Amino acid sequence: MTRAILLASTALLMATPAALAATGGTTGGQLALTRVLLSTGGVGYFEYEATVTGDADLSLEVRRDQVDDVLKSIVVYDDKGGVGTIGLPGAEPLDTAFRELPFSADDLTSPAALLNAMRGAEVTSGGSRQLTGRLMSVTEETVRLPGNDATTTTRHRVTLMTADGLRQLVLEEADALRFTDPTVQAQIDRALSAVAENARRERRRLTVHSHAPQDGQAAGERRVRVGYVAEMPLWKATYRLSLEAGSTQAGQAQAGQAKDGKGALQGWAVLENLSGEDWRGVDLTVVSGNPVTLRQALYTPYYVERPEVPVEVLGRVLPTADEGTVTLNDARPAMRPQSELSRTVAPPAAAMAPPPPAPAPMGEPLAKAAPYGSAAGTPANGAANGAAMAAVRGAEAGAAEGAQVLFHYPQPVDVPNGGTLMMPIAARALPVERVALYQPATDARHPLASLRLRNDGDTALPPGLLTFYDRGPGNAAAGSGNGAAYVGDARMATLPAGDSRLLSFAVDQAVTIDREEKPSRRLSRATLADGVLTLSVTDRQSTTYTVAGAPDADRSVVIEHPRRAGWELAEPADTKPDATAAAYRLPLAVPAGKTVTLTATLERPRQERIVLTDLSADQIAARASAPELPAEVRQALTALAGLRAAVAEKERRITELEDERTERIADQDRLRENLKALPAGSDLHKRTLAKMGEAENRLDGLARDLATARAEAEKARQTLRERVKAMTI
Repeated sequence: MTRAILLASTALLMATPAALAATGGTTGGQLALTRVLLSTGGVGYFEYEATVTGDADLSLEVRRDQVDDVLKSIVVYDDKGGVGTIGLPGAEPLDTAFRELPFSADDLTSPAALLNAMRGAEVTSGGSRQLTGRLMSVTEETVRLPGNDATTTTRHRVTLMTADGLRQLVLEEADALRFTDPTVQAQIDRALSAVAENARRERRRLTVHSHAPQDGQAAGERRVRVGYVAEMPLWKATYRLSLEAGSTQAGQAQAGQAKDGKGALQGWAVLENLSGEDWRGVDLTVVSGNPVTLRQALYTPYYVERPEVPVEVLGRVLPTADEGTVTLNDARPAMRPQSELSRTVAPPAAAMAPPPPAPAPMGEPLAKAAPYGSAAGTPANGAANGAAMAAVRGAEAGAAEGAQVLFHYPQPVDVPNGGTLMMPIAARALPVERVALYQPATDARHPLASLRLRNDGDTALPPGLLTFYDRGPGNAAAGSGNGAAYVGDARMATLPAGDSRLLSFAVDQAVTIDREEKPSRRLSRATLADGVLTLSVTDRQSTTYTVAGAPDADRSVVIEHPRRAGWELAEPADTKPDATAAAYRLPLAVPAGKTVTLTATLERPRQERIVLTDLSADQIAARASAPELPAEVRQALTALAGLRAAVAEKERRITELEDERTERIADQDRLRENLKALPAGSDLHKRTLAKMGEAENRLDGLARDLATARAEAEKARQTLRERVKAMTI
């Protein structure tokens, strides 16, 4: 029974497929790259195979910057045997080499830095002045060189503690300086070797241990496959569409009006091999879709941040903080020991998925529509493994729901490292219809010469650029038959099976379009209750398109009319046009030399709620004059305007009396001030007293008039409120 060992979660990675080889073990088979699958998710799947017997060690070299991807996605399938561990060097071999040394890698950048790091070590200087002592310090100093140009240089003064006391020497002038302790010298030698080795180690070697069958199966040759996903350049789809004479509107003026028919479509996948090794005889597949692709730093060591507690000293008590208690009851079963929990999980062997089937025969069609990872794009191992393969597909169902499409090349391919390959992915005739697409945002006056391309096959086509060619007698050299002429380029989005796309390749200068917009509104219902006028209004936005046709050929025009949130298309009402996310597509037939109009109307129903008591008499009268209101509502509003005017008149009278009262009071204050300055008994004094008396009488009258006016105003308001409340229409 086939056993598959899934060593890491299948994700997306594709390390540079470096040399893979089987080494060590009882027997060894050569791992060879057999399958490459490139995804539009920016990753690729690489699969290697080897035939081995007994125990075998398979090695895989990858670049340092790709190890994270390999650890995330590497998968190993062994037909009969088992897979042990996968080993590789540590992520930080240089840091590990310096971890127990008294100096760091940075200290090896200069002799002065190394000597400062090795303070206390004993050194001996060579040359004419030999000194032996322990390093105390290395200080930098600037000295002036002999001459008149004021040139300076930097030197390092080394201070040693010798048997004769402190002695100094200039590091740059010493012939030799060595550490007298052989252990220290050996440490420096090992560190320098580690630095040199790390500079050479641009790759990491993974070793996969494969074991011979242990369950009594017959020993012999077995197949081992190793695969992983890694980052790769995005493959691109490009297309060529060849049309017969007159198939495009750009060529109709010369070739006449041709019937809609089929265009010959060629699709190509442009891909690069930047994997780091040559592809020789590999089974090549490209996948179109939008899968989730992730990265994670699995090769980087992470350390848990731990709290630091003070050292306990005799007599010091540091109790832990009490954060309360909880009642366990039902929660207790969830707190079983880990050993008990482990017994509830299926054993590892039961959860392991079998390998995918063998590659499909080379005679299969050029392109196959299937989800990434489904049977259409993966091999089969035969009927004996049917149940096991069903389990594999179930485990990969999440990836299979990505609606991706596989294009498998039927023959092995060779691509050198760094080379570019164009692989055909489609070659068939598709239905083509000529249209003139009017997009106001692209060109306000002219439509775009376009083709409606319909995918009547069973395979979706990935997005890409499409180049148009017009094949006709006028494009050929003398005696060479029909030739091809370049017409234009277009951008094609993903084209699912059974769907169509409008592909625009030029501006149709022969057709001119004018637009005229006219906003309006229509009242459909009016109600009056509790002093609130509720109007059911429909806003309308009409756009009239006037299309002047081409002088020499009919046109099938498609007008993209913008869609608006909350608005519905009311006209034209006799058709159900296609719609994009941003526009309606309205078809219009335009005969040659004729002018045709099309009116598109959007409607938006809404309600207006008007509180009549908040309006003035003039505002109510303006509402009453609206001709779209029912006559009954207009009459009620006219009567209401009269009542509101009566209230306003009463309020105006109150304002006038209050203003006069304010003036009289100010005049009284003025007369009192004047009276203080006049001689008592004088004529002016007597006249002032008389005026003050008259003012007091008038103030008394104003008080009575204000009380009357306020009462009348309140009565008018009450009448208005009662009338408004009683109005129900």
